[in-house]
Amino acid sequence: MIRPAAAVRHYSLYGEREHLPDVMHCETIAERSVLYEWELAPHRHDRLHQLLLLRAGGGMTRLADAELALGAGSLVNVPPGTVHAFTFEPGTDGLVLTLADALLDELLAREPEVRRLLGRAWVGRADDGIDALAARLAREYAGRATARALVLRGLAGTLLGCAARAGARADPMARNMTESHLLQRFEALLEAHYREHWGVADYARALAVTPTHLSRVARAASGAPASRLIDARVIREARRQLAFTHLSVASIAYTLGFVDPALFSRVFTRVAGRSPRAFRRELQTRSG
Repeated sequence: MIRPAAAVRHYSLYGEREHLPDVMHCETIAERSVLYEWELAPHRHDRLHQLLLLRAGGGMTRLADAELALGAGSLVNVPPGTVHAFTFEPGTDGLVLTLADALLDELLAREPEVRRLLGRAWVGRADDGIDALAARLAREYAGRATARALVLRGLAGTLLGCAARAGARADPMARNMTESHLLQRFEALLEAHYREHWGVADYARALAVTPTHLSRVARAASGAPASRLIDARVIREARRQLAFTHLSVASIAYTLGFVDPALFSRVFTRVAGRSPRAFRRELQTRSG
């Protein structure tokens, strides 16, 4: 049984507040859990996606409102923003892989079905292929070989694809065709109109559904309400322009349909966790 917490905490990695400094993060379950007597209280990561693989031992997890048992071979998918908690048996062995949402955007830009499957919190079963991939990724992460970042990205993309297959087996309802079709239409409209700053009601009207229904379907598929997906699409384009163009922050704001650059900066900071200028400085520091 997982004990309820007085308040849900927001972390980068559990117990930490700093942004993810590397391409991704990989650690054993014991590495962090032993510091907290094998119990991680309910918390959330707003901009991090986690996959947790148990190899031996067991425990319990809470994913949103569901409590589920874990055993050897369990694969836990935790999308950004999902409230989750763990209680492990002492000595439990396994890996925790953490990826920034920006990396997921990069890897899954043309994989809407994979994004939907990984946008739901679930517990599935890891096959030998997933176990081998996770072990290879952990070794690569621990080393400093040439092209490390490139290899990590490639392994992460493969692992996400295999995890999506496990998610499809774990939760057949993720393939509900009616809701999947609605989400596809929403995503197409979002691509067409995100610069116009449509709200949830505008998209719902165009899709002939209620805003409540649209948000429910969006949350079920991605773990986030429609409003957050709308903001995320605008900020994803902002990140791309900050990274790959020399446009000023104000110019980027105007190209994205903001009449006030200050408003753009506030929205970007709320969604991305730092200002547009700070985001660009981070990129320049990493590439310098």
